[in-house]
Amino acid sequence: MFQTFTVTSSPETGAPRLAKLRDVLRAKSLSGFLVPRADAHQGENVAACDERLSWLTGFTGSAGSCAVLLDIAGVFIDGRYRLQVRKQVDLAAYTPIDWPETSVENWLVKNLSEGSIVGYDPMLHGFDEIDKLTSALQAAGISLQQTPNLVDTIWDNRPLPPQEKIIAYPIEFAGETSESKRKKIAKILVEKELGATVLTLPDSIAWLLNIRGNDVSNTPAPLCFAILKADATLKLFVDPAKISDDVITHLGPDIQRHRPKDFGQNLRELMGKIGVDRKSAPIWVSEHLQEPVWAKDPCILPKSRKNPTELAGTRAAHLRDAVAMAEFLCWLDKTAPKGSLTEIDVVEKLENFRRNTNALTDISFETISGSGPNGAIVHYRVDENSNRQIMPNDLLLVDSGGQYLDGTTDITRTVIIGTPTEDMARCFTLVLKGMIGISMLRWPAGRAGRDIDAFARVALWQQGLDYDHGTGHGVGTYLGVHEGPQGISKINDIPLEPGMILSNEPGYYREGAWGIRIENLVVVDAASVPVGGDREMLGFETITWVPIDRRLIVADLLTTPERDWINDYHAEIVHKIGPLIKGETAEWLHQVCATI
Repeated sequence: MFQTFTVTSSPETGAPRLAKLRDVLRAKSLSGFLVPRADAHQGENVAACDERLSWLTGFTGSAGSCAVLLDIAGVFIDGRYRLQVRKQVDLAAYTPIDWPETSVENWLVKNLSEGSIVGYDPMLHGFDEIDKLTSALQAAGISLQQTPNLVDTIWDNRPLPPQEKIIAYPIEFAGETSESKRKKIAKILVEKELGATVLTLPDSIAWLLNIRGNDVSNTPAPLCFAILKADATLKLFVDPAKISDDVITHLGPDIQRHRPKDFGQNLRELMGKIGVDRKSAPIWVSEHLQEPVWAKDPCILPKSRKNPTELAGTRAAHLRDAVAMAEFLCWLDKTAPKGSLTEIDVVEKLENFRRNTNALTDISFETISGSGPNGAIVHYRVDENSNRQIMPNDLLLVDSGGQYLDGTTDITRTVIIGTPTEDMARCFTLVLKGMIGISMLRWPAGRAGRDIDAFARVALWQQGLDYDHGTGHGVGTYLGVHEGPQGISKINDIPLEPGMILSNEPGYYREGAWGIRIENLVVVDAASVPVGGDREMLGFETITWVPIDRRLIVADLLTTPERDWINDYHAEIVHKIGPLIKGETAEWLHQVCATI
């Protein structure tokens, strides 16, 4: 199993660890210390040795931070984790804070007095973050101070850094050579009059060099740093133990390899204007440069615009994944009503169906299998303690995905185990209307995710309902399942461009009762211009082909175009994956894809 269910943290450990950290603060004359979820690479998934937030507080979510003061410790979480955090931390020791409604800087100003000093590790915070904090705190007479990581000083038996081998990513999946990519990015540097740029995001380096790795779970990117020069040569800072002779040959003579300990010295030796991303690069990096120039990571946007080879691979991966999902849902419909299944059983069985493809290299994130009230926890992770038996008439929310060499998948289906209540079906249909609204949408080129996010929420808003997460995130190609810069949310201002892959996943969550989310992946594509129109138009191509539970659809709440969409979608599923499945799953597929 790629996924395990061991309880990795406990509320009971929070208070004693917090007490030890406060002893260190007093010894160093500090008023507080910042503990982010991030590592030095600002990735969503971090190695075990970098799980400081989880180790200290017990909170295991993929985003968040903690500000530890001498008399209070705030854990900052967004809308995805507000139920989860209250189950995982000792509420007598830690105070959950709704972020971004309450910013870290405003909370610090409120809880600290003039003259206070807050410590932070410069390898774990970007320049933008520290600049914003500094401005707000200085106005209140509070200062920030760099320090070695204080959590590490009290973390006994801290895991060692990962030593996984780097692999070469074949051109048959990448669709473009590393040399070609480096020349294109180098041209951008020349246009911006930069002598080089510093790359700190592992997925940017993995994409640029056509390499992959296994340093962190679920995201096949190696942990490393790089300096790309305007002549398209590159210095790669990585542990030599991770590099095989085959990878050396793959990288070629224009890639110089250096040990990570030499990164700082090489930064100091760079002359001229050097680009660095003030948002994602650690502030430690910019402080080592003689002439830093703030410039966004130049790989992020080109990486998001998938080339034809990447898109073809992704479509193939989604068909393969859809077969596994159909077999899983058929099994679930047959087995769950017997009342013997638990949430862990569901996760294990789904992973086995994906493994049976003989192409799965990893799951793309830990499968969310939330039944009944656990479904209302947006990023619920089942473990040995929380594992719940699936009961008759439960709603079951399953959000999962696979990593295949040709693509990364992410899909959510909410199904009823038995008979839904009228309220369940009504809310499910409202969520479905939002998902269909995004799927059918056409918009003028140049618009961003923030311009279309509301189309997923209109039906819910009309009933006084909403959800506290974005509608969609970018998705990589055998890389991160959460990939920027594109997204569908009220704050994402990146124009959507052809070739970008995004999720389309509105939801609704009834705390203590159930949760609903429906998710397909879509690709931005050119759309036809209506007669009389004069604007370049874009739309979405759906690439996920898995049935949606018709038992939860209130047909009378759908418009004729919405009903046509769901019927056409189900007919296309039968057409695409019907020939790939046999036996009872084939019979099941035709039944569940029947016309509404």
